[in-house]
Amino acid sequence: MYVFPAVVCLCDGVKFGQLCNGNPTNSRRTSDRWGQGHYGARRGNREHKGLDIKCSDGSAVYAPFDVTLNGRAIPYGDPNKAAIDNGINLRGKGLCFKLFYVSPDRTSGSVRKGQRIGTMLPMQSVYPGITSHVHVQMCDRSNPTRYF
Repeated sequence: MYVFPAVVCLCDGVKFGQLCNGNPTNSRRTSDRWGQGHYGARRGNREHKGLDIKCSDGSAVYAPFDVTLNGRAIPYGDPNKAAIDNGINLRGKGLCFKLFYVSPDRTSGSVRKGQRIGTMLPMQSVYPGITSHVHVQMCDRSNPTRYF
């Protein structure tokens, strides 16, 4: 009889540190006139594949733990949403994830936990009345909620 070895994820027990200035507990976007911010929320005929963490327009965005910056992430590619169509790809603690609606200070290199990585973009200019937020999306589009 063959026994399969246990597989341990380097990401077990990982928790995101503060993402946004002014939101030390990473409180989440709940419900507003534009919808809800939890993973799996309905967006018309599709599902929301991320988790929205409250962040005021213009706020500093921080590395949640030691990470490597791996280039820009473009959420839409839509000229009508150009004001918020930016983000960054990151890797760290065994995780690959993206932060949308962030203008990165830079897009490569290593950053320590709590170090500023960018600025929250003007979400209100595209979605007036929405709860402004950073969208956290895992590279494999799995649910990031357990990391918060």
